Amino acid sequence: MKKFAILLLIIFFGAGTLVMGELSCAQAKEVIKVGAIINLTGPASSWGKYHAKGHQDYFRYVNEVKGGVAGQKIDLTIVDSAYKVQEAIKYVKKFCTQNKMDMLATWSAGSGIMSKPIFQKYKIPNINYSTYQGILKAPVSYAYLPFGSYIMDSYAILEYINAIHKGNAPPKVGLLTYNNAYGKSIHAPAKEYAAGHNIDIVDIEEFPPKALDLNTELMRLKQKGAEYIVVQNLPSAIIMALQAADRASYDVPFFGTWTSTDPDFFKRGHGLIRDRMHMQFPGCLPGDGSKAMQIMGELIERYKSVDKFDASYWEGVAIAMIMEKAFLRAHEKFGKINSATIDQALETFRNEDMGGIVPNITYTPSDHSASFKARIVKVHEDATYTPLTKFWTPGKEKVQLVK
Repeated sequence: MKKFAILLLIIFFGAGTLVMGELSCAQAKEVIKVGAIINLTGPASSWGKYHAKGHQDYFRYVNEVKGGVAGQKIDLTIVDSAYKVQEAIKYVKKFCTQNKMDMLATWSAGSGIMSKPIFQKYKIPNINYSTYQGILKAPVSYAYLPFGSYIMDSYAILEYINAIHKGNAPPKVGLLTYNNAYGKSIHAPAKEYAAGHNIDIVDIEEFPPKALDLNTELMRLKQKGAEYIVVQNLPSAIIMALQAADRASYDVPFFGTWTSTDPDFFKRGHGLIRDRMHMQFPGCLPGDGSKAMQIMGELIERYKSVDKFDASYWEGVAIAMIMEKAFLRAHEKFGKINSATIDQALETFRNEDMGGIVPNITYTPSDHSASFKARIVKVHEDATYTPLTKFWTPGKEKVQLVK
């Protein structure tokens, strides 16, 4: 009798352990795990830290206001790559193997390229904050951009310069860029576009991200006669370029990609930005009246990570919104949200309406470039932006200036 009682206890507790194990497994599946490797310190941290704030705030909003995605909360882990490719690779490996994330975000051109074989091996979809076109070289699986690449930026800026240039001579353009993959990303597309559209690229000046001034580079651009300067560097370096232009008494307009501003840019750029800074910006703006802009307003009011619209904060929100839509689509189509279904869901996007946060997105199994819609805006010292064009497809549609 005693042996029988002991046997019953073993069966009871064994069954209980099994049930608890099943419950733990079920609970684990109710969390969507996202890892973001972002530059929070180092030479480009002024941009990265606002990316992180935007990404974090939007997922917090989804969890707190929407109750998660199909009832599942999003668990976001953000780590600092310090603008070091090897540091980013270390975290990608950890997120793929130990943490077993459902989705990743990498930050720089270099980290996106070098970590691509890792997240492809473990079949975890990744959106890269940098829109460096090299990330989309075959094989493209699991590697995504959130909007048009730096090829699009290059085409759009030069097409706009051609549209506003006066006189019969070709516009003379100089490029001022970092000497890394991100900086050089505009060299080839700019030269290619210029060659076919009567634009004269008179000089290309490169410099390291840790440069302390750009006096020599700006003097060379002036000597070469550049009438327009196209930059591919982050906000702190653009401030140095504007300072160097003033020292050289060199009054020309500057054009940058969407990475050109952050809140620190406006704090440090007072009296320097003036009326000469422009950029390609494919996102929502306060004057658009879009659904996405309403959400941006809610986030700013609720979490106070920024006190007004900011283009760097915007990208963090934009990437988080793209991820959320992929999670929703995965649940709708496959009934579960994991790395495999998220990837499959992304590849079903066809002219997907993102509420205006970014242009409509299309992803196919062979093309993860998202979109190719651009617009040029003027950057003002009070941290506002005025659209100078409507959205258009560079190279295929004629640029329409906003009067």
